[in-house]
Parts: sequence; C-alpha cells; structure tokens
Amino acid sequence: MIRAAFAILALSLTFLVLAPFHLLGLALQNDLQRKVPVLFHRIVCHILGVRIHEIGQRASAEHILILSNHASWLDISILSSLAPVVFVAKSEVAGWPIFGMLAKLQRTVFIERERRHKTGEATAEMANRLHNGDSVVLFPEGTSSDGIRILPFRSALVGAVHHAMGDGRKNIVVQPVSLAYMKFGGVPVGRALRDKVAWYGETDLVPHLLGVLAAGAVDVTVTWGEAIVCDLDASRKQITRDAETAVRRMTATALRGIS
Repeated sequence: MIRAAFAILALSLTFLVLAPFHLLGLALQNDLQRKVPVLFHRIVCHILGVRIHEIGQRASAEHILILSNHASWLDISILSSLAPVVFVAKSEVAGWPIFGMLAKLQRTVFIERERRHKTGEATAEMANRLHNGDSVVLFPEGTSSDGIRILPFRSALVGAVHHAMGDGRKNIVVQPVSLAYMKFGGVPVGRALRDKVAWYGETDLVPHLLGVLAAGAVDVTVTWGEAIVCDLDASRKQITRDAETAVRRMTATALRGIS
C-alpha cells in the first residue's frame, strides 16, 4: 500500500496548491474556474497512472451537452482532464466526503431523483450552464454499470436542450462519448478484473479507491461520437436513442480490443 499512500499525499498536495486559484476563479467568475479543474484532473490521472487513448474529437463549439456511459468514479477525472466540463450528478453525491466537495467546486448540477418535480429546476440550471459557455456532461444511464453493458439511456434530463433554446438563443450541440476501460495494472480488463476498475452496484468506495491507487496503471479508450446540432424541432427521446446507439457501438468496438 506504499504506492497508495504516496498517491494520496500527492493528490492532497495538488489540491492544496490549486484550490486557491480555483476559488479565485469562482469569485471573479473568470476562466480560472474552468482551466484549474482541467489541470487538476490531468495531474490526478498522471498520479493514478491513467493512460487515455482518444479516438475522434470533441466538438469545438460551445454549448455542448455530452452524453456518456458511466462505469467508475474515474470517469469524472478522465473527462475533466480532456476539456473544461461540468457534471450532472445525483444529490447524494453532494454529501460524500471529499468527492462531494470536489463536485461542488466543479459546479456540478445536483439532481434530486426521488423528487420528480425538481427535474425542471435541474434542466433549467443545465441550460444556464450551457448558455454561459460550459460543456455539460450527463450520464443518461442514471447510475454506473460494469463498463461492459450499457444501461438504457433516460431522456428526461436531455430536455435541458429545449430549455436552453426556449427563448430563441443559440442551438445546442449534443455529442455522445464512450469510455471503455482496457487494462488494469497492465493486464487486459476481462470480466475477472472488471470489478477492479468499474465501480457499481454495492461496491464500497474506499476499498475500490485504494485498489486503483495501488495499481498505478489504468488504460482507457475515450471515443467521441458525431456531434449533432439540435434546434427546437429536435426530439429529446430521439436524441437520447441516437446517443445510446452510438455509445453502445463505440464501447463494443473498443472492448473488442481486449477480447
């Protein structure tokens, strides 16, 4: 566990050094609030030994709603290291030790899933983030999976696209992205090692976190799908179906490399 202890120390020092700059960016509402998290998560990925292989390109436009599959808490650092993004997460995350604080600092939009009438407020907040130039990452599965199966995408929160365009402002770009974990500790991630990298179900967070820290090497393939410009005539259900199909295809293509 020496490596895990070293990683925790390095992560703590990184946070302490960068946090003041990020807080300054939040206070001044300038680009530091977007640039500092990217730098932080790139350092996190380096410390954890996360090696990212990108296929395709993230759309260059602003106002991007990114629809991604969800397999692990690592997804957050991986996507954040590639571009300035904010996330949509269940409200329980806000109360988690460390992770909740980091989520709040990254201006996460929290969803109260058990209170359906709150969905409208959440989508309105997502729309505001999009119009302010943020790219918003949504995990439409609603929970994490084992990284092999893609759970059905839910369309409710994709309604943020319509909220964002409701007053005649710019169209929104929607882009699917797939994360496929390929190796853990240098060994191809087959079904035997899936639980080592994917965090889902009833898996305890702390032991899983320590296991990743101790491994020191995780290889992931991030595949960007075709970006689609959506206007007011776009159907949220069709957008969601198309994104789910694309993510399933991209994930299956990537995972064939370890079979």
